[in-house]
Amino acid sequence: MKRQLVLGVLFAAGALTMSVNALQQPQAGASGQPAARVVEVDKLKDNLYMMRGGGGNSAVFITSTGVVVVDTKNPGWGQPLLDKIKSVTDKPVTMIINTHTHGDHVSGNVEFPATVEVVTHANTAKNMQEMRPASGVTPAPGTPANIFKDNNGRGLPKKTFTDKMNIGKGPDAIELRYFGRGHTNGDAWVIFPALRLMHAGDIFSGKNIPLLDANNGGSGVEIGKTLAKAASSVKDVDSIITGHSTVMTMADLREYAQFNDDFANAIREAKKKGGSVEAFVKTWKIPEKYKGYAAPAEARLLSNAKIVWDETK
Repeated sequence: MKRQLVLGVLFAAGALTMSVNALQQPQAGASGQPAARVVEVDKLKDNLYMMRGGGGNSAVFITSTGVVVVDTKNPGWGQPLLDKIKSVTDKPVTMIINTHTHGDHVSGNVEFPATVEVVTHANTAKNMQEMRPASGVTPAPGTPANIFKDNNGRGLPKKTFTDKMNIGKGPDAIELRYFGRGHTNGDAWVIFPALRLMHAGDIFSGKNIPLLDANNGGSGVEIGKTLAKAASSVKDVDSIITGHSTVMTMADLREYAQFNDDFANAIREAKKKGGSVEAFVKTWKIPEKYKGYAAPAEARLLSNAKIVWDETK
């Protein structure tokens, strides 16, 4: 528990301020050589692991017939992820589920065997064809413009869903759900019913100001409603793997929905009073009732506020 608390503080303080498309380049060691790409493992259930580092949190679900991986990290991190998976099971990876289009969640796809089936929401499949930079984000130097085009389409999804999809049965069952726009227009919620556990991706990346990606269909007005719909619709789930933070609860999800609604409402009120979005950003603070939420970088706050401002009539 102490280790999880420390990790939560570290993620909240730093990881979520990084560019969603930025490569996590390994730091040089004492020898001047790049440090190893290290994937860390948290065992959540006997057959489910959360794997951290190199981008968004990955889930590794071991079924009776193979391994399902949710999100595959930044470019160059697919093989380290595969190597770490081999340390917990000798079963082959048979499926990848990507929660959304961003490079720190999908780029590792191209390093997996071409036989692995890739599944996404239909909107995410379209977004992955283009790999547009996220709103308000300047890609780091060396970031591929489109890693899938560079790899002749390898790693792109061939199976999609719109509202829901069921995969497997009994202890191997996975439910894919879509509740609306938020972080992007294709945020998939991945539910493991037998384990009472769910992966939310970056629509619930942690207790923070989310990255709203209007370039890929995201919405600052809709995200609170989408989160609330997920919280009220998903039953019998106790734990949620977040996009970049620690494992959280349904109560945390309900609170996060309200946090995002409160943010959008604050912008509506500022706009009604005839102010400017820049003035709003200079004066807005995280409300006291959300104590412990990570303070946003100014650029993130301004980008999100502009998106909500433009959506608000």
